[in-house]
Amino acid sequence: MAEYDLVIKGGRIATTEGISTMDVAIQGGVIAALGRELQAPRTIDATDKFVLPGGVDAHCHIEQLSGGGLMNADTFETATRSAAFGGTTTVISFAAQHRGDRLRDVVENYAGLAAAGAVTDYAFHLWISDPTPEALEQDLPRLIEAGHRSIKIFMTYDRVRLLDEQVLDVMMVARKHGALVCAHAENHGMIKWMADRLVARGYTEPKFHGVSHPRVCEIEAFERLIRFSQLLDQPVMLFHVSTAEGAAVIRRARGEGIKVFAETCPQYLFLTAQDMDRPGLEGAKWMCSPPPRSASDQEALWRGLDLGDLQVVSSDHAPYRFDASGKLAAGSDPNFKQIANGLPGLETRLPLLFDAMVSQGRSSLEKFVELTATAPAKIYGLHPRKGAIAVGADADIAIWNPDREVMLTNDGLHDNVGYNPFADRRLKGWPETVLLRGSTIVADDRLQAAPGSGQLLPRSCSTAMRPTGRLSPEFDPATNFGAQLL
Repeated sequence: MAEYDLVIKGGRIATTEGISTMDVAIQGGVIAALGRELQAPRTIDATDKFVLPGGVDAHCHIEQLSGGGLMNADTFETATRSAAFGGTTTVISFAAQHRGDRLRDVVENYAGLAAAGAVTDYAFHLWISDPTPEALEQDLPRLIEAGHRSIKIFMTYDRVRLLDEQVLDVMMVARKHGALVCAHAENHGMIKWMADRLVARGYTEPKFHGVSHPRVCEIEAFERLIRFSQLLDQPVMLFHVSTAEGAAVIRRARGEGIKVFAETCPQYLFLTAQDMDRPGLEGAKWMCSPPPRSASDQEALWRGLDLGDLQVVSSDHAPYRFDASGKLAAGSDPNFKQIANGLPGLETRLPLLFDAMVSQGRSSLEKFVELTATAPAKIYGLHPRKGAIAVGADADIAIWNPDREVMLTNDGLHDNVGYNPFADRRLKGWPETVLLRGSTIVADDRLQAAPGSGQLLPRSCSTAMRPTGRLSPEFDPATNFGAQLL
C-alpha cells in the first residue's frame, strides 16, 4: 500500500472539468494520488467541504514604490498573510523599475524583500518604465530567460508611461525571448486634460476622479495596444478592464485572431462610481485607476467572463492606508489628483467571487476555479505546477466551507491597510484551511506559516506567450521586398 504524508478525505474536488468526491493524497509537497479510501498517518476531514486549488492572484502591488513615489502599505509578510487567509497561495507582484534604475538591480533587491517575508509562493512581473538600450538588450532578455516571463508597461502616468515607440521596443524583446506584455492601457492625454480642467474649475473631491478617466480613454488605448500586438504578432494582456466598450473591443480583436488576453477585478464587478461619492475625503478609499464604472458595466464584464472574452479575475491589490502614510500623504485637504489610487483586495477576491458565482448561482464552481486559479496559472507559465488539483501538481489547496457566512468589516482583514472597501457585505462560503505545497499555512483562523517560507517561482514560456505565426505583411520578407525586420 502506498504511503503518503497526508490525505484530505471526502471533500468535493473541483476542477475546470467538473466536481467529484474523493480523497487527495499528498507526498513530498505534491499531489500524489486522487481516489477513494486513501490512507496516511495524517488526515484532514473535508466532508461536506469543497477542495479547490489555491488561488493564483496575478496582479498585486506589494512592498512597491508607486509611480508617484509612495510606498505601499503592505510588506510581503502582511500582503501574503492576507492572501493566504483569503485562499490564495500564489501571487504575482511587480518588480518596479523607475527612471534611472537598473532593471537587474531592481529585481535582485525586490527578490530579497520577498524571500524575507512571503508566506505564499510568488513570481514577479518586470515593470519597465526606463527602456534604455542596457535594459532592452541586456537586462530584459536575461531576466526573461531566468523565468520572469511577463512585462508590465504603462500607457499613462507621467513618471512611468512609455511612448508608443518604446512600447513597440519592449514588445519586440518580449516576442524574441518569450514573454507576455501586460499593460495598464488608458489614454494619457485625455486623463491629464480632463483632470486639469476639473481641478481648475474647483471640482476636486474624490468622486471627480472617476470623471477624470473618461470611458473612451480605455477604449482608445485598448485599440492602440491591440494594433501594436497585431503588427508585431506579440501576445498582450490587458489589465483591469472596467467598461462594457473595453470588453467589446477585446471580443472583436480575439475574433480577428489577435492574441489578446484580459483580466478584470472585483472592484469593477462589485463597486460603481457612486462609491466615491461620500462626504469629505471618505470617497478616497474607493479611488482606483481605472475607476469603478456603472451597474451596466458590471453586467457586461460578467458576460465577458462567461463568454471567455476576459479570462482572469485578479485583485489589483494596491494598498494605501487612509492617513498621511497613504491616501492623505499630500495633506489634509488634497484634490483628487493628489490622492493615491488603489484598493486592498488580496484577501477578499476569492470570497467575493465565490459568494457571487457559487453561493448566489451567477455561474459555476468550475468557472470560479478557472478564473481564479487555473487560467492565470496557464497564461502566466505556472501550470501544471500551480492552479489545479491534479497528480503531480503542488499541493496548494484551499478547503472551503460553502455554508460559512462572514460579514466583511473594516478591521477583519489581515493586511496592513486598516479599511476594507467591501465592508458591510455578508458573504456565504469561506476558505477555512489552506495548504501550500502540502503544509498547512492557515487553519482555525490562525496563520501557521513563518515569514520567508514562500518560494520564488521561475516560469516557463506558456502557450499564451507564444506568437501566432501570422506575420503582418510589413514583417514578411515575401511581401516587404525582402527586409529582415524580426
